[in-house]
Amino acid sequence: RLTALYLLSRELSQLRSESDIAECAVRHVKKTMAARIVILLPGVEGELAPVAGTDVELTADAREQGVARWAFEHGPAGRSTETLPAAQAMYLPLTAAGRTIGVLGVAPDDPQLLANPAERQLLDAMTGPVALALQRVRLAEEAQRAEVRAREEELRGSLLSSVSHDLRTPLASITGAASTMLHNEAALAVDTRRDLLQTIYDEAERLGRLVSNLLDMTRLEAGSVALRTDWVALEDPIGSALTRLERRLAGRDVQVSLAPELPLLPLDEVLFEQMILNLLENACKYTPPGSPIRVAARVQGGRAVVEVADRGPGLPPGAEEVIFDKFVRGGEAKAHGFGLGLAICRGIAAAHGGVITAENRPGGGAVFRVSLPIGAGPPAPGPDISMATPRPSWEARAT
Repeated sequence: RLTALYLLSRELSQLRSESDIAECAVRHVKKTMAARIVILLPGVEGELAPVAGTDVELTADAREQGVARWAFEHGPAGRSTETLPAAQAMYLPLTAAGRTIGVLGVAPDDPQLLANPAERQLLDAMTGPVALALQRVRLAEEAQRAEVRAREEELRGSLLSSVSHDLRTPLASITGAASTMLHNEAALAVDTRRDLLQTIYDEAERLGRLVSNLLDMTRLEAGSVALRTDWVALEDPIGSALTRLERRLAGRDVQVSLAPELPLLPLDEVLFEQMILNLLENACKYTPPGSPIRVAARVQGGRAVVEVADRGPGLPPGAEEVIFDKFVRGGEAKAHGFGLGLAICRGIAAAHGGVITAENRPGGGAVFRVSLPIGAGPPAPGPDISMATPRPSWEARAT
């Protein structure tokens, strides 16, 4: 009996799931006696349910379920006990640290075995290690859920902190500019009025980007983003992103270099443009005014590679992966935003089957690199399709 208990305890100590523990318990009990064995654990609503891998049919009868419930709430019941002895099986509570966490049901082929004090004593002894193992697994699951809840609370706190600052700042600017125009309209010079209107426009646009990032991140995490892919030339979304940020990029030397051999790629053009836009905005946000930005695309190792590089302070040591996490911002505390732009980029890249990485550049600055699968290429055009105009070779410099 000591050997049986030792072998059972040693094997249980290595298991990490309820089903594995139940299967182990069944196997060791069967070494002691030929029997049908079931282990029942309480579910979400408190109902006892058999664990997969045990004899589920043993408690299919409502009467057997009632006996198991009695054993769970009050103590041993069923065959060879003084409580409900007409049952097919003997039901023993699995108790650890004074708490019943399940029931072990045993229906031996020879019912007289349960009347043997030695066999009954061994069964009672086996319930202890099984209960402890099940309790260990449940405590680990509860600890993991608590950690997840703590992390969610931390993220929620970060989000609320960002909302309270980053949304309030543009709203305050808009309110102040609009109030000045409303109450001093007659006294304002034309240039001052134009400056105030420009402030309202810029801050409203910034506010719109912040809200858009929040919505995009929510959709990406919920898995509700359905790609609307088409065969796209990379210069189209890159050119659109540069055009949208033309005012933000004013005064910078923006170098765009796209290899002429770039193939058409299956992309959601709107999402991909948003990713390039976020990378360009990130470069503007964390680099000195007037510093250069380089956008390049090429084919490398059978994949399309798009890079956005800057000449700013670069990434802090060890931040190459963390920088893509939610609510993580760069080193400058004055930078605005929720810290979602790069997290959204990673989600968009992953949705296209690609990856995004970041590293520091030789000579200073950072480079963000998106690697995308090329695929088999678009279908060949039919004979009635007129000859397409050759795609231009982008080797441009815009200021």
